[in-house]
Amino acid sequence: MTAPVPVTMSATLAADEALARRRCAGEQVLSLASGEIGLPVLPALRDRLAAAADRNSYGSVSGSPALRSAVAGYWERRNLPVDPALVVCGPGSKPLLFALLLAIGGDVVVPVPSWVSYAAQARLAGARPIPVPTLPGEGGVPDPAALGEAVALARAAGRNPRCVVVTLPDNPTGTVAAPGTVERLARAARDLDLVIVSDEIYCDLVFDPADRAVSPAAFAPERTVVTTGLTKNLALGGWRFGVARLPDGPLGREVHTRLVGIASQIWSSTAAPVQAAAAHAFGEPPEVVAYVAAARRLHEAVVRTVAERFTAVGAELSPVRATCYLYPDFEPLREHLAGAHAVHGGEALATLLAERYGVGVLPGTAFGEPEHSLRIRVATSRLYGETDAERFEALAAADPTRLPWIKASSDRITEVLTDLAGPGRPTP
Repeated sequence: MTAPVPVTMSATLAADEALARRRCAGEQVLSLASGEIGLPVLPALRDRLAAAADRNSYGSVSGSPALRSAVAGYWERRNLPVDPALVVCGPGSKPLLFALLLAIGGDVVVPVPSWVSYAAQARLAGARPIPVPTLPGEGGVPDPAALGEAVALARAAGRNPRCVVVTLPDNPTGTVAAPGTVERLARAARDLDLVIVSDEIYCDLVFDPADRAVSPAAFAPERTVVTTGLTKNLALGGWRFGVARLPDGPLGREVHTRLVGIASQIWSSTAAPVQAAAAHAFGEPPEVVAYVAAARRLHEAVVRTVAERFTAVGAELSPVRATCYLYPDFEPLREHLAGAHAVHGGEALATLLAERYGVGVLPGTAFGEPEHSLRIRVATSRLYGETDAERFEALAAADPTRLPWIKASSDRITEVLTDLAGPGRPTP
């Protein structure tokens, strides 16, 4: 009998639950571990969801025609036109990504660092992840020059790499790969006969709209699958909704057929009321566009303020161009951290921050980094307020970093980093 694949809990969710337990026990904690976007539901979408509450039939596996048409329009406005028949929705982009790995088959190239679930999902699908490092400041896309060598070595060892996963913009680094890098990646994938799975869940959270991430589908349209959802741009993680855009052509239609078959066996169809609200959201009426723009401004203001706190004590940090994530590297402080705190790697650093200071972060090892790495992932998206009233005020504020509750969190981060870095370091 074959042993079951070891399954560990998502590092993000595990950290969130641990902090929640400590908060319930009366401890003062600061959550910088979770990618949950701490913003309220847009009232127009809440009303659409409520109005559709009586829709209790299964419906189409791929999604309603109205939804798929709205999603196709969303992508067309981003210069990625698609036949609505090649759009598939699911209960979150996360299960869609897993189903895609099953549909494509074979081993999976993943960037290092990369989101915590890519490698885990590859193993659950019976495949093996093939790690390839990213270029400095261009997270989410494996180094195109290193990709060919990694695939050649894997194939020489009898493995069967079939796809490469990319993230644009990137989680955990908050950076965006340059168009030239994405183009070289697309060209390499074509030469290596790899399917590209492009996770673009953060595509609407690039701070400068003129700096939008370029999808590999622009360069290799015949072999690129694109996924996105409403979890990040509209803070609807609890609604569990995602969509996939399959490429037109023989390969795309073959993967589409398998994906729909897998979906029919796993989730049957996505919740009909959520589909109704999602169709409205993907149509991008003015209130949705305004909400996303306000959220983007809020993310930028807060994440840049927190970034300054880390660089002030000497941590290295690539400029953040999107999302609410920072990926500071404490390598310049290695000697001090080892001597003063007995910290020699990211896991020990994350443990120290959690246990001594009540600050939750994730170590770089959760994203595929080696144990000695002193990188951590910091998410600022839970700092916007404890109530919907505070969060709406943060969305509307000209300078949200001056709001008392956001300033208090920033000041606490300053205190912690100053104490961590020790005497002689500048005060953030």
